[in-house]
Amino acid sequence: MTKSKETGQENFEKSLSKLQSIVKELESGECTLEDSIKKFEEGMLLAKACQKKLSAAEAKVELLMKASDEGVETKPFDLDEE
Repeated sequence: MTKSKETGQENFEKSLSKLQSIVKELESGECTLEDSIKKFEEGMLLAKACQKKLSAAEAKVELLMKASDEGVETKPFDLDEE
């Protein structure tokens, strides 16, 4: 894996971890209203960034699974299919 790919995954993991931390802080109810709004805004930006990275990963998986000359079947990526 190249350094840029490692950095991308590391950034996703850090963003997700930070988002989880923000959710815990907001759920605790110990933040002031002003701090809660700031944390909520940061959380929304992190959630959007994570979703963008997940969508890109999903598209890549679908691309890798596309039908080819060997007859590989295309199958849409479905997170609920476990």
